[in-house]
Amino acid sequence: MNIVLLGSGNVATHLGRALVDAGHRITQVYSPTQAHAMVLADAVNARAIDDLAVVEPNADVYVIAVKDDAIAQVAAQLPPSSNGIVVHTAGSVAMEVFAGHAERYGVVYPVQTFSKAKAVDFSAVPVAVEASDPATYTALARLGESLSTRVFPCDSGQRLSLHVAAVFACNFANHLYAIGAGILREHGLDFGLIRPLILETAEKVMMHEPEDVQTGPAVRNDIGTMQRHLALLDGQPDLAELYRKLSERIGRQSALKT
Repeated sequence: MNIVLLGSGNVATHLGRALVDAGHRITQVYSPTQAHAMVLADAVNARAIDDLAVVEPNADVYVIAVKDDAIAQVAAQLPPSSNGIVVHTAGSVAMEVFAGHAERYGVVYPVQTFSKAKAVDFSAVPVAVEASDPATYTALARLGESLSTRVFPCDSGQRLSLHVAAVFACNFANHLYAIGAGILREHGLDFGLIRPLILETAEKVMMHEPEDVQTGPAVRNDIGTMQRHLALLDGQPDLAELYRKLSERIGRQSALKT
């Protein structure tokens, strides 16, 4: 397929490289900042552009990989295309954002966290697909299958729930890592000391349901330990409140399983 890539951030970078590796051709890379477009365009052998008015009108697919709030604006400025499919890659934006802007449209949502500094094996990334009509779905599913071994239909409501779950399990979990790192630094200890603990937990949930492998003082209703933890956090009321809320929820969930 001939593909125009609209965006140059983390998702666009990984997706663009995966598309080229799968045998597709990226013809243009758009960013409002020409220098950013050039970095990715050079990597995928495409033309860098910073003006939506010069987007070519005859591509097979237009992939919009920009900030969620900018998707509708970018779609509205694309040139008319008789057959090109317009898609976005966002988890929380409904497919209907394209209504009135394109005849054929859909979503190709890779369920993964991306950073430019770390390579990702795209073949292992689940890809959610939604489309405006059955023929378009077939085309987008084939595109997804050229990238990943796990492509599945997912409507906008399901995709939103998937994105919320991912925020809890990935973004919020990473922030909790950062909180842990800060507590350790404050007491002269290195974050590396709990990396094996984090890895063990991650490996467990690859094989079991998370609630089945929950550990810690809240599961045991170890009130004395939790009070000592809260005493250590006495000077940081926001962290103490977060500790209480999470411990209470873990305790309620554990009680339901007994």
